[in-house]
Amino acid sequence: MRRKLFTVALVVALAAPPRILWGADAGRIQFENRQKDSGISFVLDNGTVPDKPMIDGIPGGVALLDYDNDGYLDIFFTNGASLPGLAKEGDKFSNRLYHNNHDGTFTDVTDRAGLRGEGYSVGAAAADYDNDGRTDLYVTGFDRNFLYRNNGDGTFTDVSAKAGVPGVSSAGKKLWGISAAWLDYDNDGKLDLFVANYLDWSFATSRVCGLPGKRLSCSPTFYKGEPNILYHNNGDGTFTDVSEIMGISRNIGKGMGVAIADYNDDGWMDIFVANDNDRNFLFKNRGGKAFDEVGVESFVAYTDSGLPVSSMGVDFRDWNNDGKPSLIVTALGGETYPLFRNEGNGFFSYESYKAGIGFRSFKMSGWGAGIQDFDNDGYKDLFTANSHVSENADLDSQQHYRQANAVFRNMHDGTFQDVSGDAGSGMQIRAAHRGCAFGDLNNDGKIDVVVSAIGSPAELLYNTSTGDNHWILIKTVGVKSNRDGIGTRIKVTTASGLVQYNHVTTAGSYASSNDPRVHFGLGTGAIIKEIELRWPNGTVQVLRNVKTDQILTVTEE
Repeated sequence: MRRKLFTVALVVALAAPPRILWGADAGRIQFENRQKDSGISFVLDNGTVPDKPMIDGIPGGVALLDYDNDGYLDIFFTNGASLPGLAKEGDKFSNRLYHNNHDGTFTDVTDRAGLRGEGYSVGAAAADYDNDGRTDLYVTGFDRNFLYRNNGDGTFTDVSAKAGVPGVSSAGKKLWGISAAWLDYDNDGKLDLFVANYLDWSFATSRVCGLPGKRLSCSPTFYKGEPNILYHNNGDGTFTDVSEIMGISRNIGKGMGVAIADYNDDGWMDIFVANDNDRNFLFKNRGGKAFDEVGVESFVAYTDSGLPVSSMGVDFRDWNNDGKPSLIVTALGGETYPLFRNEGNGFFSYESYKAGIGFRSFKMSGWGAGIQDFDNDGYKDLFTANSHVSENADLDSQQHYRQANAVFRNMHDGTFQDVSGDAGSGMQIRAAHRGCAFGDLNNDGKIDVVVSAIGSPAELLYNTSTGDNHWILIKTVGVKSNRDGIGTRIKVTTASGLVQYNHVTTAGSYASSNDPRVHFGLGTGAIIKEIELRWPNGTVQVLRNVKTDQILTVTEE
C-alpha cells in the first residue's frame, strides 16, 4: 500500500506547476558556520551506553533569548547526563548559557547565571512569564522540569517548587518532558505553559533492540505514551495544572514537538503537538474555556496514507502569504516530512509531494524545523536539522546516522526547491543534529540558525544570503497583553502590494525556543505601507509608512 501511494505522489509532483525562474539579482540562500571563532565550545553529550536506551537519542534543545536586555540574542543549550545515574557529572554534562558580546563572539556565563542544571535535560522554552521585563527560562527533562526566574542581574533562581511546574501528572507521576511552549491561552495578559510529554519509559522497563555491539534505538511503539500538561499562570508567581479541566490530559500521545498559532483566526491561540509514531494532536482553543482535540477531523493527525509517522519537530506559520498558519513536521527516513497547508475552513491538506519536498525528504531524518524567510524576498522558506535517531542506523545501507541539514527555498508558487546542495549553502556538515533555534544573532536583518549536535560542536549558522532585499524585525511590548506580546498577530503590507502574516511566539522546532522578535523579509521595497498588530487582548494597532531595515519596538497602546 505504501508503494502504491508513493507512485501516485510521483505523478502529482510531476504535474505540479513549473517553478519560477529566478533572475540573477534574486540572490541565493547561504549560511556560514562560525562556531570555531565564536568562543562557543559546547558539545551535546547524551551519555550513551552500549544498549542504546530510548533516552540517549532524545536531547537536546536550544534557546535564543536576550536574558540581559542588551538587544542581542544569547544562547542556551540543554545537555544530557550520565546513564543510568542521570547525574550531570562534570562540565561535559552541564547545560550552557553563552552571552552575546556583539562582535560575533560569546562568553560562557553558565556558572554565574546558575544554569548548570540537574538531571537529564532535553528542552528549553524562554519567555517573560511574570511580566517584569526579563526573560525567564523553562527546562524540560526526564523525570523533572525546572523553571528559572531571571533576577535581572545576570543570575537565575530555580523557582520550580514554588511555581508548581515540576512536570508531574495530576496523579503524581513524574513525566518525561520534551518540548514546551509559552502562550496566553485565555488572553488574560499572563503567559501560561504547555509541556509536551513523551513515553512511559524507565530503565527498569527498557527494552534492548538489535544485536550485541550493533544495538538500535527501540521503536516508541513498545511503550505507552504520556499525557501533556497545561499550566495556568495565576499571576502571583504560581501556576495551576488545568490539564484535566481544559481537555488536554485525556489525550495520551508521545509528544516531541509543540508549536502554537491561531489557525482558525478566532483570536485564540491553538496548540499543535507532533507525536512520535502516533497521531498528531491539534488542540482547538474554545475561547480560553477548553480545548478540543481536532487533529483527525482537521487532517493533520496522519499523512495522506492514513498512518502516523515519527513526528519530531514542527513549525506553525503562514508559508504562502494567505494569512493562514500552516505546518511542517519532521520525521524519520522513509516517511517524508509532512507539509500541511491550512485551507482556512478548519481543514488542512497534505502537500509534501505537491510542494516539492516529498522525495527530497524521503531519505532524511529530521528533528528541529523552521518556517523562516532566509533570503528576505517576502516568502518564508523551510529549514530542517537532520540526523537519524539511532547511532547504528548505518547498518541499514539506506539510512545514515549523521546527516546534513536542509534548506528549501520558497518558489512563490506553492512549491519549494531544495537548495541544500548549492555552493556556499553551508549545509554540508554531517552530524547527529537535534534541536535548532532561529533568530537574528547579529541584528543584520537576516535569520540565523543555531543547531545542537550529539558528539560534535554546536553549529552557529550565520545567514550570509546574497541580494539586496529589505527586512524588518518587530519587537512587541505588551501593556494590557502579556509583556512579550506572545500571540500577537501581525500583518505587513508593502508599497508594492506584497502582504505577509506572522505572529509572536518563541515555540517551535524541536525542544527549542526562538527569537521572540517577528521577522519579515520585504523584497525590494524600502517603505512598508502598513503594519497591523492584533494584540491578544483584542486591541488592533496600525502603523503606516514605516522605514525598512530596522529593529522596530512596538508598545501596545
